[in-house]
Amino acid sequence: MIERLKSTLRDTFVYSLSNMAPKIIGVVLLPIYTAYLTQQDFGKWDLLDITTNILAEIFLLGQAASIIFLNNSSEYKTRKKDALFTVTLFLVFVCALLILAGELLINTYNDLEAAFLIKPVYIRLIVWIVFFRTLNNLFLSKFRAEEKAFFFTAVSVTKLILIAAGIIYALTALNKGLEGIFTATLIGEAATALFLLIKLLNQMSYRFDSELLRVSFKFGFPLVFGTIGIMLLNLSDRYIITYLLGPESNAIYGLGYRIAGVLNMFLIMPFSLSLMPIAYKYYGEQDDKRFFSKLMTYSSFMFLWGSVAISLFSREVVGLFAEKPEYYSAYMVVPVILISYSLSGMRITASLGMMLTKNTKHIATITLSSALLNIALNFIFIPIYGIMAAAFNTLIAFIIFYLATLIVSGKHFKIPFEHKKILLLFFFGIIFSAPVYILPRDTIYLFLKIILIAVFPFVLLPFGFYEERELEYIKDPRKLLTTLLNSITGTKNKE
Repeated sequence: MIERLKSTLRDTFVYSLSNMAPKIIGVVLLPIYTAYLTQQDFGKWDLLDITTNILAEIFLLGQAASIIFLNNSSEYKTRKKDALFTVTLFLVFVCALLILAGELLINTYNDLEAAFLIKPVYIRLIVWIVFFRTLNNLFLSKFRAEEKAFFFTAVSVTKLILIAAGIIYALTALNKGLEGIFTATLIGEAATALFLLIKLLNQMSYRFDSELLRVSFKFGFPLVFGTIGIMLLNLSDRYIITYLLGPESNAIYGLGYRIAGVLNMFLIMPFSLSLMPIAYKYYGEQDDKRFFSKLMTYSSFMFLWGSVAISLFSREVVGLFAEKPEYYSAYMVVPVILISYSLSGMRITASLGMMLTKNTKHIATITLSSALLNIALNFIFIPIYGIMAAAFNTLIAFIIFYLATLIVSGKHFKIPFEHKKILLLFFFGIIFSAPVYILPRDTIYLFLKIILIAVFPFVLLPFGFYEERELEYIKDPRKLLTTLLNSITGTKNKE
């Protein structure tokens, strides 16, 4: 059990580094964006950026998950070269249709910029970014399936450096604004896709297999709707805020959302990247249900602890990323969004019952229903309560999303999750995050925030949260540190 968890921790740590690549541009470069873009342009960029991400996930058609399934499933393992070539060719065709649609849109509507405030060149750049990002997501999923986390990380970080350097040059030296951001992103995505394609040429058979495409499409396509639902849950509020309140309000909300996204970047997404290959590996083995149960508890602990840390310092982080006073109120939405992100991360483990038994169609229904609820609540309450309503509506939708996933998934593969411990984590996570709304922004209170973060694991002790083996690590922090380092490096403990 411990060895399995250590393996998961190691891959999660490595993926946490790689996950910086697609996300860090939206966080580390925030000071440059807010300095060199007007508030209106920043709001537009935020909206166009998430639109690009949505399109890339839609046109991937769930094939990233399918390639992992076909690569690791005993039934199709011997045909994985055929699978990679078939799926790649299929996605190239699908994305080519998107490029044609983009050109048709540009050539049909001459007053596109006047009607939607979007320059035609943005559309042309975005569709090509989607094309190359879709291929990158597929190719990198192949390396995930092979559990080559370190290569995955090296490629992703290299892409980060290339894109970040291009954006900085385009904004600060060329003063190209949004066009410069999208051009630099396109160059980075295209270069990465070409490198990965060359790397994978010897792992393709160059034989199109219609049967494998049918299997791949049947497995992955239902996940598209789940992905769309997830993105609508996370991103639809930005469109509605822009529509109802204007891009300036979306700039404030988008900044707060991206700061909360640090949790998603360093913990949730890396965990999700490592989870499925490991889950398929241990599914059906002895104590697999207990392993998945402890995985839920440990991951929830890390998500909520991370939420507390980011929440308490959200004011300082906002000040770091945006010096202009009009962005200051962005910190208000951060703690609420962080709890939503934590539920999103927990939902990934909760859905194992559906994923492992190939009942992916239910994921789409649950996700889209939660997203539609969120959209309805936003149209009702945002005009009354502003951007805070959007944050709380997202939280409500994610609570329902998590509970529905838990119930439906349990019908296919019942995992005895430790619900009392998880509720305890949420209770103290909320209690410890709340002081950000009442503590003044003074240096003396920074020490109090640090103390609250440090005390979080220990406040759980009187409530029987930890098992006897876990208490050994609490009593001896050096042993915990050694175990964590060994897990990351792959070294076995000497006991």
